[in-house]
Amino acid sequence: MLSIRLDSEIEHRLEALASKTGRTKSYYARKAITESLAEWEDIAEAIERLETPGKRLSMAEVESRLGLDD
Repeated sequence: MLSIRLDSEIEHRLEALASKTGRTKSYYARKAITESLAEWEDIAEAIERLETPGKRLSMAEVESRLGLDD
């Protein structure tokens, strides 16, 4: 179970949308979280990789590994 606090403007907009469409506020909150979660996971992974970089390859090494060094 998740509980969140929203500022009054967001709460009002969410209530208006739910009323207008016949959906629940929970439906839209769940949809918003679901649709943005993958993006946030990508951001976290990118930050982690920047903070703990692995072996870096030169362009020549990349081309060689891809068979592009003809």
